[in-house]
Amino acid sequence: MGEKSVQKRQFILETARKIFMEKGYKNVTMKDIVEACGISRGGLYLYFSSTKDIFMEVLQLESQEKDDLFSENIREDAAASDILAILLKEQKKELLRRKNSLTVAAYEFFFENKVAKKDNILRSRFEQAVAVMEKLIADGVENGEFYCEDPKGCARNVMYVLEGLKVAAQTIGISEKTVDDELLYIMQGLLIEE
Repeated sequence: MGEKSVQKRQFILETARKIFMEKGYKNVTMKDIVEACGISRGGLYLYFSSTKDIFMEVLQLESQEKDDLFSENIREDAAASDILAILLKEQKKELLRRKNSLTVAAYEFFFENKVAKKDNILRSRFEQAVAVMEKLIADGVENGEFYCEDPKGCARNVMYVLEGLKVAAQTIGISEKTVDDELLYIMQGLLIEE
């Protein structure tokens, strides 16, 4: 693919991401994307065959960007408690952001489409997050910052709490205080009192 094609494909994905954030997944059509991009229907079909294909790529991009953003905020010599605080701070931002989020669209997509286990980006992101959290907790236990007898179980529990907060934020709404209380509870459950 030439440079111009790569740029056009990227433009389509970025434009589609905005539409998915605004309308969710199930209400977006190829026509919506064509109109927003200002290209012909055939031009769009050169790159993507369906909104499903586009959305899968948008999720991949979103995942990579979140990984990059998180990695950029971590110092090499950071303590486990500092890394956990940064991770939870990023989660708080996401939880409180009602607009500019793909959360609703992602849930709609996975409820509507049967996606093979190996292709389910939500599942793989969750499992990756659990693995990162488990290592973080284990490192914190090893260096005396955290107390935890079951780092893997604790990591899964933390990620389920965060996932539940995402659903609550998009359905019943949650306040900043509620998010702070839940995140503080997570931190207090791990930190060793001095």
